[in-house]
Amino acid sequence: MQQSFGFLIKKTRKEKGYSQRVLASLLGLDFTYLSKLENDRADYPPKEEVIRSLAVHLNLDAEELIFLAGRVPQKDGDFLRRYYKSMPILFKKMRENPKFAEDIFKLASQAKS
Repeated sequence: MQQSFGFLIKKTRKEKGYSQRVLASLLGLDFTYLSKLENDRADYPPKEEVIRSLAVHLNLDAEELIFLAGRVPQKDGDFLRRYYKSMPILFKKMRENPKFAEDIFKLASQAKS
């Protein structure tokens, strides 16, 4: 099962024993906005700084959380802009051929370790 950004932060917040109000205060956010994030009802993904702050307070991997939120980390954005013409082709091929996507992700995971 694929978990959403909101589900992960809500689940982790509860595991850490934070109320929405307490975590929102630590993040400098309104608790109603945090509620929208947790319920995947925000109109847009939060800014990278907010996601990084969430990651710190919830002890989550910031880079993974940024991607899960539907954003691209700023440092990776520069790379994507450099290869912007190839990105639509790559994503289309990955959508159309799940085995190709699986192979790409497997190679990337192996390179990481």
